[in-house]
Amino acid sequence: MRDTIGVRLFTVLAWVPERQALRRVHSSHPEQYPVGGEKTVEVAAGWLAKCITRQEPYLGPDRAAVREIFADHELIEGLGCGAVINVPVVVDGRTLGVLNILDAEGNYDEDSVVVAESLAPLAVSALLDLEKENR
Repeated sequence: MRDTIGVRLFTVLAWVPERQALRRVHSSHPEQYPVGGEKTVEVAAGWLAKCITRQEPYLGPDRAAVREIFADHELIEGLGCGAVINVPVVVDGRTLGVLNILDAEGNYDEDSVVVAESLAPLAVSALLDLEKENR
């Protein structure tokens, strides 16, 4: 991700449907965003429907968009991030998780989303392995 579209903060969240929660399984900033942390979706309902239910990527190109969907936007901004791409990781029609890719405001556009989507399948096997471990 860093080499293709650039990233300051990168996390991978596994979708836990029975709890309607997202569990962090990878973090480029483990002090601020530790692995194992869980969000019971404190983001906007529209985001959940878009990324998890409809399996569509989300582009938040500026700080206003980041503030709109993330309760922890102050921490995100403190890391120098003001733009986000969220890409669902999907296999056999099922959402396994979401890639969260963040960088400075204005650094992402629709072309960045296309590139991020092309890389999402690389996370499938790791998320499937985690899913098996947690059964």
